[in-house]
Amino acid sequence: MGIDYAAIEARREGIKERHLLPRRPPSSARGLHHFALISSDVERTIRFYQELLEFPLTEIFENRDYKGSSHFFFDIGNGNLLAFFDFPGLDLGPYQEVLGGLHHIAISVDPVTWERLRGKLEVAGVPHRIESGASIYFRDPDGARLELLADHLGEMYGARVL
Repeated sequence: MGIDYAAIEARREGIKERHLLPRRPPSSARGLHHFALISSDVERTIRFYQELLEFPLTEIFENRDYKGSSHFFFDIGNGNLLAFFDFPGLDLGPYQEVLGGLHHIAISVDPVTWERLRGKLEVAGVPHRIESGASIYFRDPDGARLELLADHLGEMYGARVL
């Protein structure tokens, strides 16, 4: 039995009609403070994000919730942070996509930076996939999927989403 794409599209249109407001009210949020992932190796994660992707490390301190764990942050622009925890001794399994879990993190960069980082990924031998000439998909050292997107913040494939 195949997937009924027409039914899926009809459902999406129904959701859009019911929930996409003609005049969007302001959000109650001020912005994304940080998005937290788990790192199996703090040094390797810092090298990948700071040296390869050019996201400066802004702070590292002990995680208040787990003794011995580090909580560290990278500047991803526009006042937003990408954060990590390590959990020594917990013997966590490898990255997995699960319902309610992470699919990918899309980070906007300007087109010149996009080209430079694409070149750095290639030189570093990081497997990646380019989509629509504006997106590069790849995985970090622990398997989290990332996207570098040359679209402006609030845009997606030429459409305004914000």
